[in-house]
This record gives sequence, structure tokens and C-alpha cells, in this order.
Amino acid sequence: MDKIPMTVRGEKLLREELDVLMKRRPIISQAIGEARELGDLKENAEYHAAREEQGICEAQIRDIEYKLSVAQVIDVTKMQNTGKVIFGTTVTLIDVNTDEEVTYQIVGDDEADIKAGRISVNSPIARGLIGKMQDDEVTITTPGGAREFEIAEVAYI
Repeated sequence: MDKIPMTVRGEKLLREELDVLMKRRPIISQAIGEARELGDLKENAEYHAAREEQGICEAQIRDIEYKLSVAQVIDVTKMQNTGKVIFGTTVTLIDVNTDEEVTYQIVGDDEADIKAGRISVNSPIARGLIGKMQDDEVTITTPGGAREFEIAEVAYI
């Protein structure tokens, strides 16, 4: 079983989500019990809705527990900043052609959110950056074509 990299923030969010789901379990069970008391289960919409909600909740709990069991939590704040781009670092890039500046944190697949500036370690940009150093110029092949960037800053935050 391969370990999947995850940031400290990502693990915390998963544990919080798991806690919420675990608190919903007894509420759903109670709803099933109440719906069962209403009579004929074949035509009892409340019962079927509660059972479906229970199935979804249990599937989500199993999914999160699995992700946590295979997670390799990486805390870059405890590492020495060598200027090298690794999983968890926050990288500021300058587009060589347009001078546009963008900042990304390299995170696990489940944590990726491009609007929040978090890109998956498996994305084309992250794969092109991993192992590079601050002040390097890199050419990254994206779905939109090749782009050249200068790595302006690598932060271990």
C-alpha cells in the first residue's frame, strides 16, 4: 500500500469532516427508527430517505478513514528551507513572457483548489516544478502549451 502525501492542513480538514460525519451517525439512526415506527416500510418515503442518507454517510466515513490510513503527512514548516521546490512548499512564479506573478502551494490530490492557489502534486505545473530551485527558469508543458516561468520564491510555510 503506497502512502499518499498530504499536508498538515489537509489532514486537519479530513479529521474535522470525519468528526462531523461521526456525529451525524446517531441522528440518522434515530431518524430510521422513527420512520420505521410509521408503518409499512415498502411505502415509507421517510424510511427510504433515512436509509439512503445512512448509506451515503457510511460511504463517506469509510472513504475518509481510508485516506487517513494511507496518508503521509508532510509538515514543511519543520524542514529547513533550501530553496528547493518540494511537496507542501508555496512557490511564487513569474511568467517570463507576461511578467504575471502567480503563487501556488503544492498539495495532495484531495486538497487541490486552484481558486485558493493550491495545486495537486500530480498537476503538470507541480510536476514541472518539483526538484527545481529558487531563481531557476523552467519550461512547463500545460494543456494550453509550453510556458516559461522563473521561480521567484520558494516558501516553507
